[in-house]
Amino acid sequence: MSRCFSFTSSRDKCFRITFNFTGLKSTTINLHNNTTIIHCWIPKTHKPNKPNLLLIHGFGANAMWQYNDFISPLMSNFNLYIPDLLFFGNSHTTRPERTEQFQAECVMGALETLGVVGKVHVMGMSYGGFVAYSMAVQYPERVEKVVIVCSGVCFEETDMDKGLLSVKSIDDATSILLAQTPDKLKELMRMAFFKPPKSVPSCFLNDFIDVMNTEHVQERGELIAALYKGRKLSNLPKISQPTLIIWGEHDQIFPLELGHRLKGHLGENAQLVILKNAGHAINEEKPKELYKNMKSFLISRN
Repeated sequence: MSRCFSFTSSRDKCFRITFNFTGLKSTTINLHNNTTIIHCWIPKTHKPNKPNLLLIHGFGANAMWQYNDFISPLMSNFNLYIPDLLFFGNSHTTRPERTEQFQAECVMGALETLGVVGKVHVMGMSYGGFVAYSMAVQYPERVEKVVIVCSGVCFEETDMDKGLLSVKSIDDATSILLAQTPDKLKELMRMAFFKPPKSVPSCFLNDFIDVMNTEHVQERGELIAALYKGRKLSNLPKISQPTLIIWGEHDQIFPLELGHRLKGHLGENAQLVILKNAGHAINEEKPKELYKNMKSFLISRN
């Protein structure tokens, strides 16, 4: 018997209404001879006097779920562009590439197709930080400032063997990030939050999995594998753009050590802000502090 009500679907519709109400509209962009489709939220009216800000989400439902709390205050200062990365939301491709470099190429291709000219600020959370960093590497003339939030850009393949990460293998990471059971979803919440929800009914967890975690499971797993395989800090290019690194003090997915490592890698060009009493999901646990820091950094003249 089909469900009469889905909390997840209802919440997704509410987010969509909010995005529309605040001045954004949904659009899709065809790339690579229609083999790649990028869905993106863009301004209904582009304001030439405002800087452009690209918000890139991490693993999760889609871009709306991670940035809903930020679009209303940010709209007054920026032209916002918020894409769904490949295999999230309504973005997908039939091409075989799974790297963050390819994700970055597709996002920039979408912006260019939309006619976005000039420089853009780029903010990426978690997996989105890998894509944001790659955009800064590949398109230095287009990316002005970078905000990296709880993103293990500097982790190495050997870190897992050394016990730096909470997971013991790439299969373990995939089973948690792409949770297919309520128990795995609870494990993800325990890792993502400093103070995880104490009790979430299994019916809500099953509903979320059914609506958000059943499509493109194989492809998303391949995205995770592509991040991990052969990764070395010595192979990571340094970016030249001013960079703000924001991290939760108690992040269990990408531990704070990786934030310090990234700061050391970038040197004086970067600043690291550590949010107290926060885990990986600082957009949920510390939205006001996250917004305050990113806004101050992006609108400063330095």
